[in-house]
Amino acid sequence: MKYVLIAEDESSIRDFVVINLRRSGYEVIEAVNGEDAIKKFDEHINEIDVVILDITMPVIDGLEVCKYIRTKSSRIGIVMLTARTQEMDKVTGLMVGADDYVTKPFSPSELMARIDAIYRRVSLTSEPETSNSHQNSISLNEFVLDLRSHTLTKNGVPVELTQVEFQIIEYFFSNPNVALERNKILKFVWGDSYFGDEKVVDVNIHRLRNKIEDEPSQPKHLTTVWGMGYKWIV
Repeated sequence: MKYVLIAEDESSIRDFVVINLRRSGYEVIEAVNGEDAIKKFDEHINEIDVVILDITMPVIDGLEVCKYIRTKSSRIGIVMLTARTQEMDKVTGLMVGADDYVTKPFSPSELMARIDAIYRRVSLTSEPETSNSHQNSISLNEFVLDLRSHTLTKNGVPVELTQVEFQIIEYFFSNPNVALERNKILKFVWGDSYFGDEKVVDVNIHRLRNKIEDEPSQPKHLTTVWGMGYKWIV
């Protein structure tokens, strides 16, 4: 069963999202504000695959709920709902652990494409391991990427990654020393049907640097190729 938690204080928007989620085969858990979202999340933490959070909720806002969820799980997918005027909130949401954002007003097809893409990534972690995999891990210098357990270690120490971050690293590790364009990273991780812009790539790269680089402001591994994209230096 596919479980989604939606936290949205505007009942008309929440009802609209819930109807479309159920039509697409999801079991839906509803929350009316941030405090309610945390309560429902804790009650169903082992069931929830994706969380949809409105940023401007009363009591506790969506950003704080996102931070809380990330302290509990890196596996669960998180989508933020934002208004067109909340440009800084979009970046902040990604920085605190969201995987994606959808700008209001949005179409049912846009929202479901985002949710489905995130659910597919999350479901990879629960798929059984196959013994006939041609490659179980990729080692680059002090880093080892385990493709079966979806984990990354640096000098033997685990690096906590979201599923989006893992897929970005997997793409770089499969193409070491190759300059990868932003739009190619976007298509590899978010899919061809992604409606958003390339900013989501830049924010995730920044987040990754804070996790893997000794000096994030002077990266030696995940470097910028100006005017194009990024490269993993071996």
